[in-house]
Amino acid sequence: MVLSLDLNLTKRAGEVSLNYPSLKGGEELLSITQSVCPYCYRILPAVIVERDGKVYIRRVCPEHGEIEEIYYGDVEIYKRFIKWDLEGRGSRHIYVPLERPCPFNCGLCPLHKNHTALVNIVLTNRCNLSCWYCFFYAEAAGYVYEPTLEQIREMVRAVKKQAVTIAVQLTGGEPMLRDDLVDIIKMLKEEGVRHIQLNTNGIRFCELFMEDPAKAIEFARELRRSGLNTVYLSFDGVTPMTNWKNHWEIPYILEVFRRSGITSTVLVPTIIKGINDHELGQIIRFAAKHNDVVRGVNFQPVSLTGLMKKREREKYRITIPDAIKKIEEQTEGEISREDWFPVPVSAIFSRFIEAFSGQFKFEMDNHPVCGAATYVYVDKSGGRIRLIPVTRFVDVEGLLEYLREKWEDLITGSKRIIVGLKLLYSIRKFIDSSKAPKEFDLFKILLNIIIKRSYEALAVLHYKMMFIGMMHFMDLYNYDIQRVMRCNIHYGTPDGKLIPFCAFNIFDDIYREAIQRKYGVPLEEWAKLHGYEGGVVARKYVRDRQKLESHEIYKRAYEGIIDRA
Repeated sequence: MVLSLDLNLTKRAGEVSLNYPSLKGGEELLSITQSVCPYCYRILPAVIVERDGKVYIRRVCPEHGEIEEIYYGDVEIYKRFIKWDLEGRGSRHIYVPLERPCPFNCGLCPLHKNHTALVNIVLTNRCNLSCWYCFFYAEAAGYVYEPTLEQIREMVRAVKKQAVTIAVQLTGGEPMLRDDLVDIIKMLKEEGVRHIQLNTNGIRFCELFMEDPAKAIEFARELRRSGLNTVYLSFDGVTPMTNWKNHWEIPYILEVFRRSGITSTVLVPTIIKGINDHELGQIIRFAAKHNDVVRGVNFQPVSLTGLMKKREREKYRITIPDAIKKIEEQTEGEISREDWFPVPVSAIFSRFIEAFSGQFKFEMDNHPVCGAATYVYVDKSGGRIRLIPVTRFVDVEGLLEYLREKWEDLITGSKRIIVGLKLLYSIRKFIDSSKAPKEFDLFKILLNIIIKRSYEALAVLHYKMMFIGMMHFMDLYNYDIQRVMRCNIHYGTPDGKLIPFCAFNIFDDIYREAIQRKYGVPLEEWAKLHGYEGGVVARKYVRDRQKLESHEIYKRAYEGIIDRA
C-alpha cells in the first residue's frame, strides 16, 4: 500500500519532545526508543511494550495525541530474537556532518552504526506496469529519473570509501527498461562490485521469449556474462488472485533462466494480510519445486507507506512473527517458528572469521526485529517435496553461543591460528551427521567458508540449501529510530550520499521524491526527447492471458502447486 504524503509534514521535522508515554495496565516495558509523529514528523520518546502476547510501540505527540502501533506480533519470538542483538561498529566513513537529529540528517552521518551491506541504485522510475497502489512510477510522479552511467559510477565510488565488499541491487521502477543495462552491469564489475542483483518483475524476459525464445535466452546470457549474479524477482503468490502482476509470466521467466544459465533467483513476495498471507507455504513449495534456478525466497511484510486510518492499517498489517507462524501452519510444521533466527546472528559468524583471519569482515548488524531467516534443504526423493530446516541436524543456537564466546579467545590469544584450528574442529560437535541429508557435509562447507573466506565458498552453501528470509521495512506508524540508525541497506544518490532504506522511502518528501525530482527531467520534456506521446514514458505491458495459459511451460510450472493453494 503506497499513498502520497502531504509535503507540509516537514514543518515539524526534527523537533524533539521529551516525555515518555506511561505504561497501561497489564503491560510489560520491553524497551525505550525514539519514534516520529506520522502527522507532523516530531521526534518523540517511545516505549516498546508487551500486552496480551504482542509487542506495541507507543508515543504521544503534543499536537496529535497518542500514536500506538503493533510492532511485533508475538512477544516470545521477540524475546528470543532480541537476545542475539549485536550492535555495529559504525559506517566506516562519514559522508555528512551531524547537523540534525536522526532520521533527518541521512547521508551517512556520524550516528549511523553500520556500514553499507547492500546499496540500492534506482536506475529509473519508469515502469512497464501501472499498479494502482504505486505512486513511484514516472507518470504518477510527473518526471523521469534516470541517473547517467557516470552518476551511477560515482554512487559506487562513494560506497568504496567504506572499504567493504560492495553488493549492489539495481532497482526502479523497472530497471529492465534501461537500454544500457548491460553496460551498467559491466561498469559495476569494472568498479569492483562483488555482487550484483537485478530487482525486476521479469516481464521483459517473458515478452522476448514469446517473440523469439532464442532472443530472450541470448539477452539473459548477456546479462550473466556481463556480471549479473542474482535476479531478485517479484512474486506475490502462486495464483492469479494473489499475483496478478506476473503470475502468467513467471513460468516463462524461469524457463529463460534455465536455458541461459541464470541459476540464482530469489523470489520476493510482498505479504499483505488478507490478500496473500494464505499462500506463504505454497510460495516456498513453488521455490523448492524450481530450486534448480531458485535459490531462495525473501518475504517482505508490507510497509504501509502514507497516511492511513488505524482500522485500515489493522486490516492489512502483518509482522514477521505473524508470517513465521503462518508458514509453520502452511508447511504442516516442516518449517517451525523455532527454525528462524534474526539477521544479526550472521554477524557472529563474520566476527569469528574476522578474529580467525585478523582482517575486518563484512557484517550485518541490523536491529534484531528488522529481519529473520533460515536455511532449508529440499528433498525431492519419493516423488514429493520435503523441507528440512538446518536446525533439524545442527544445534544452531549452541553453535552461535560457542562462536560468540570463542571469538574473544582468537582476538586475545598469541597463537591465533593454532587456537582457531582447534576451535574449528570443535564445530563438528554441533552437527548431527546421522540426521543430515545424505551427501551433504555441512562441516566441510562451514570449514571452507571460514578458512577460505571467499565469495565462492559461501556460494556452495546457497547452492546446497534454500534460503528463506524476511525483511520488514518500517513505515511512519511503527517507526523506531534505533532501527534506522542500524540499517545497512542504503540508497545511493547522485550527490554522493548513502541514505538508509527506512529513511529514503518513508520520508519520501525529504529523500526519495526530493532527490529524484531534483535530478529528474519533466515528463513532457523526456517524452518528447525519446519519441513518446500523451505523457506516457514507457510502453505498458499488455498480456495475452489465453496464450500464456495454454503452453505446457505454464502448466508444468504450477503443477502440484496451484491445486493445493
